[in-house]
Amino acid sequence: MRIDKLLANLGYGSRKEVKQLLKKGLVKMNDQLIKDPKQHVQPDMDIVTLNGERIEYKEFIYLMMNKPPGVISATEDDKDETVIDLLEMEDQVYSPFPVGRLDKDTEGLLLITNDGQLAHRLLSPKKHVPKTYFAVIEGEVNEEDVIAFQKGVTLDDGYVTKPGKLTILKAGLTSDIEITITEGKFHQVKRMFEAVGKRVIYLKRISMGPLLLDESLELGEYRELEDEEIEQLKSYEKS
Repeated sequence: MRIDKLLANLGYGSRKEVKQLLKKGLVKMNDQLIKDPKQHVQPDMDIVTLNGERIEYKEFIYLMMNKPPGVISATEDDKDETVIDLLEMEDQVYSPFPVGRLDKDTEGLLLITNDGQLAHRLLSPKKHVPKTYFAVIEGEVNEEDVIAFQKGVTLDDGYVTKPGKLTILKAGLTSDIEITITEGKFHQVKRMFEAVGKRVIYLKRISMGPLLLDESLELGEYRELEDEEIEQLKSYEKS
C-alpha cells in the first residue's frame, strides 16, 4: 500500500494534505525519512511514525455498541442521527457499517464493522444466526404463546415465521420475556406479538450468535471487540 493512501485512509488528511506532511519531513518508516508519497509500506510489518508518534493500522475494525433508542441503524441519514454518528472520528475513518439493523426505538447489541465478508455471512438467511431479545409486553404472555412461537406465527403480510423460542420471565398485565429468533424480518418481534394479540412496549437485543451484549456499556457507548470475541464470531460464521 502507498504511504499516502495509508495515511489518508487513517484520517490524517486528504491525499494532498498527506503529501504536505511528507514534504515537511514528518513521516518516517522504520526510522527512515519518507518524502515520496508513492513509497510502498507493509502496514503489518513496517513501523510508520508521524511527527514521532507511531501509526497503528488495522485492516478491519469490530465494534460492539449498546444502541440507544431514537438512533437509526444506518451509515448516514438526512433526518435522524445514525449509529455511525455516535462513533469517534478515529473509528469513523475505517468506514464501518452496522451488521443488520435494530429498529429506531429498539435498544441493545449492535455489531459495527467494515468486514464485509463477515457481515454477509452473519446476515445470510442460510446461517440462521440466533438473535435474542429481552422485551416488555403489554398483556399477559402465556404458554399458548410459547407453543405458537415454537410452531411459527403468521405475520400481517401472510408470512409464516420460522420457530422462535419464547421464555416467560414474568407474567402479568405487562410481561417480561426473552425471545430468540433466527430471522430478521422488518419489525419481526413486534409483529410476532401482534399476531398473538399483544404489543411490545420495550425491546432490547442482548445477543447475536456467540456475541453477548456487554452490560457495562451505557446506552450509546461502544467498545472494540476483544480478540476472543472476534475469533468466536469468525469461527461461528464459518461453521
